[in-house]
Amino acid sequence: MAVLHSSLAPYRLKKLIILPFPYPKPTISTKRLNLFQAMSSSSKSQSSAPVYKVPGLDPEDMDRVADQTFQRYSASSVKRNGKGVAVVWFRNDLRVLDNEALYKAWISSQEVLAVYCVDPRLFGSTHYFGFPKTGALRAQFLIECLADLKKNLMKRGLNLLIQHGKPEEILPSLAEVFGAHTVYAQKETCSEELNVERLVRKGLQRVVLPLSSAQSSGPSSTNNPKLQLLWGTTMYHIDDLPFDTLSLPDVYTQFRKSIEAKCTVRGCIKLPAFLGPPPSIEDWGCVPSLDQFGLQSPNVSKGMKFVGGESAALGRVNEYFWKKDLLRIYKHTRNGMLGPDYSTKFSPWLASGSLSPRFIDEEVKRYEKERQANDSTYWVSFELIWRDYFRFLSAKYGNSLFHLGGPRNVEHRWSQDKILFESWRDGRTGYPLIDANMKELSTTGFMSNRGRQIVCSFLVRDMGIDWRMGAEWFETCLLDYDPCSNYGNWTYGAGIGNDPREDRYFSIPKQARTYDPEGEYVAYWLPQLESLTKEERNFPGRAYMKQVVPLKFGNTSRHQNQDKALAARGTNFGGRQTKGQRR
Repeated sequence: MAVLHSSLAPYRLKKLIILPFPYPKPTISTKRLNLFQAMSSSSKSQSSAPVYKVPGLDPEDMDRVADQTFQRYSASSVKRNGKGVAVVWFRNDLRVLDNEALYKAWISSQEVLAVYCVDPRLFGSTHYFGFPKTGALRAQFLIECLADLKKNLMKRGLNLLIQHGKPEEILPSLAEVFGAHTVYAQKETCSEELNVERLVRKGLQRVVLPLSSAQSSGPSSTNNPKLQLLWGTTMYHIDDLPFDTLSLPDVYTQFRKSIEAKCTVRGCIKLPAFLGPPPSIEDWGCVPSLDQFGLQSPNVSKGMKFVGGESAALGRVNEYFWKKDLLRIYKHTRNGMLGPDYSTKFSPWLASGSLSPRFIDEEVKRYEKERQANDSTYWVSFELIWRDYFRFLSAKYGNSLFHLGGPRNVEHRWSQDKILFESWRDGRTGYPLIDANMKELSTTGFMSNRGRQIVCSFLVRDMGIDWRMGAEWFETCLLDYDPCSNYGNWTYGAGIGNDPREDRYFSIPKQARTYDPEGEYVAYWLPQLESLTKEERNFPGRAYMKQVVPLKFGNTSRHQNQDKALAARGTNFGGRQTKGQRR
């Protein structure tokens, strides 16, 4: 997997000229990369099945919905009173609508320079076990998000400068060349992102601007460009919480009840229809391609194929809420596993920042006013509060979220048995419900919420495998990966997070009978089961592969002899239990 050079080209008369540069050799082993790429295209060998595009709209319809939404959220009375150049550093906020960094940059300047840095660290390896940080499916989704963002900015009189390299090297150079008084960006909460913020701020402090450029941003300006970080990742703003993050309740229900009683969701920020002009730049750079990352194009030949970008995100909201009128039954269908419409499927766009959670909240309220309010309309907001909670928890607990013992430093001996883990990863456990979910993940980059809980429970409870191996594999594969939700959910499932129940267990037979009673889901992803009766598909016996471990059918108690339990499953591989405790 190629790591992109960090390189800024020379500038002449404020016209950016991007020069070609060589790509170094891949930093991840060829064997591991080829294995992952083979899994991403594994659907080639599966029987033919329909591909559901999400959203199920033509590109013209997505653009039409997006343009109508932008028009509804355009501000006509906002006055621009700034001078000079301001930079918008796009990160995980790849949208125009409800983007405070973009708004602040526009109102404080005469010219806005929108920038996205293709950071090579995004395509490195995971911290503990060396999996690819970004697989081909999410990389393709990111590429589509960037292409759509560039298009939507150009419709509003701007453009998107795409640079390959580290933000802490690119942004100070841009600020110096264009005399930018401020770099605006979205604030993040996890250690890797916080470290980049620190390095960018340090780099900007070394840039000395002409006095006129520094003065343009206000009376308190220095002769260094500033980095202004803005909160925009959650439905509820962090400044509106009735407690600081260190006092955040450790139980979700307490958190939810408190903010529902004491907080309101801020309205979406409205931007003017025209945001230009941008600075004069000769070459704005091209949207990257997969081969630049050393990745092959994924072949999604069954299941769901998500379309990246803000236009697709707005199209999906319109399709799910208004066109198909599915919001009214969301609570009753959300635990499904097969097809595009059992749940909202908003998460990939929320993770990339192509969709604002506040916009979803406003659309829910509009739906309740124009159509109906019920437990399903509330439940969408309920799920967004869960997402907020994991964001705020990451700010409270910091790096402990990634450690073996989790936020509470729970002592537990885990196995790191490679063979067992690979059987889980590849969908070869002998349990159809587990295998089908893992096949869906590697083929599409998505898995239902119910499926995620089931495969997590199986890995940590029935296999006794180190939960971080599962979390990092999800980091590789998921379209909707974000560290807060991913690691928050995995620590929750492993019994080392904030859940007061340490022994949460999902019984596979019970889950199969409840959520796939006719075996439609497992037969879809495991065609060899199609010929079996509906009752046999989840319980095929010798008609399917041998089960790699016996089920526990109970809870893991902290009072049991864990070494004995692991040995009984043949998984007692000690590994490095404290590997990477300092992230």
